[in-house]
Amino acid sequence: MKSLGNIIQEKPWLGWAIFLATMLVVFLLGVFTYTIVERRTEAQFTQIRTTDLDSLEPRAEAWGRYFPRQFGTYAQMADTSFRSKHLGSQRRDLLQENPQFVILFAGYAFSRDYNLSRGHTYSIQDVRASLRTGAPMNPGDGPMPATCWTCKSPDVARVMEEHGPDGFYSMMLSETGAEVVNPINCASCHDPETMTLRITLPALAETYDRLGINIEEASHQEMRNLTCAQCHVEYYFGENNYLTFPWDNGTTAEEMAEYYDNMGFADWIHPLSKAPMIKAQHPDYEVFMQGIHYQRGVSCADCHMPYKSEGGVKFTDHRIQSPLNNISNSCQTCHRESEQELIRNVIDRQDMVKEVRVKLEEILVEVHLTAEYAWNMGATDDQMRDALHLVRHAQWRWDYAAATHGGSFHAPLELTRTIGDGLDLAHRAHREIMQVLFELGHTGPVPLPDVSSKQLAQAYLGIDLEDWRARKDVFLDEVVPQWLSEAAARHDRWDELRNDPEFEGRYIFED
Repeated sequence: MKSLGNIIQEKPWLGWAIFLATMLVVFLLGVFTYTIVERRTEAQFTQIRTTDLDSLEPRAEAWGRYFPRQFGTYAQMADTSFRSKHLGSQRRDLLQENPQFVILFAGYAFSRDYNLSRGHTYSIQDVRASLRTGAPMNPGDGPMPATCWTCKSPDVARVMEEHGPDGFYSMMLSETGAEVVNPINCASCHDPETMTLRITLPALAETYDRLGINIEEASHQEMRNLTCAQCHVEYYFGENNYLTFPWDNGTTAEEMAEYYDNMGFADWIHPLSKAPMIKAQHPDYEVFMQGIHYQRGVSCADCHMPYKSEGGVKFTDHRIQSPLNNISNSCQTCHRESEQELIRNVIDRQDMVKEVRVKLEEILVEVHLTAEYAWNMGATDDQMRDALHLVRHAQWRWDYAAATHGGSFHAPLELTRTIGDGLDLAHRAHREIMQVLFELGHTGPVPLPDVSSKQLAQAYLGIDLEDWRARKDVFLDEVVPQWLSEAAARHDRWDELRNDPEFEGRYIFED
């Protein structure tokens, strides 16, 4: 057998071929090794921890200097073009789409203005623009307390540190407009020194304390739920507008209704039926806990903030959005079905829940209007008491289902059960009121007004939307710029302090 050397002597071109192939392999190995080292080095710099940020720094841009990838995806929430069949990130008039809401929320601010929520980057802007917050022209004016800011900005934690939770909750929204200006961002969930997840608002920790649970022992995966549960929950304003979660008896619709009944709580008295009503806020976490994903250990962040890779670096996508706008990263890491099939599965569940929810809306509207007719006929408190209790509980179950974001997907069985219970309660209330009318001498159908559109329903309630809008425009043109100017001056002072060689990392309350 000839040696390699002999073969090369006979065929010199083969030697050159082997030499060139060897050089090519060495070159490729070198490139590959360099890429690995580069990516590892890049990852090390990407994960640098810093203590340069104040622990209460509320500005997303300040965090973005150290975490550009996360900030870049966070900024993408400014894009509101996505729209699914039932939800999305676009601002939509829910009263126009669902005129029944106007009657159901009669006497409450939601009857004049109720829009679909946009992304976190709009949290402050949308509060200012909402007709529900009024048009306060001076500090202390307006219908809403500062408590309404609580879940909208990391500035709240800063102001609470200065005034205490009690002090903050006791103020009015208009008193803190220049202080609360930064929308939900990194500071709402992260410690700037270690970037670990943290609870920045007191209500959740206070609730867990009452339940005998040490929230400090929560795992990282649990914190990927609990940071969201600071805000995406049912709550109410207690004494001095103190923000409280009604979880002492449990988190189902029935358990929270029992809690409210035991304390005699009502958000408002319905002006048509005179029923003492409870307004559900957005019991997203409570509903999520009843669903299969929670039971399998999936967190909110797994689907709404999935991991992504860029330049060899894996990080959390901070464009918090509907998983339907990011199926490949949010869903298909676990589910192997096609994108079309997964979307169809989601919409099927949403359609089924909405179908029964609308039936409950329709009977509740009829119940409120029928109760109004009974009062006008001379009904007494004793005659109406049982019916009004049923109305309160029927609408609470409807609102528990309607107010949650994505609940018809998170826990469709639980919401269908809750709505079904509400349908039973609403029909029982209707029968009770019809019996009262019979006792008052009325037989036959009840003449009901036409409230089939937002405009007709608001006109029936005497809501002057043009007046509300006109006053809001003056507020936005004259007051909000003053708030922003004060906030900008404060931010400039902070930056001057940060550039001071003697800066010690605390500038939030400096004058």
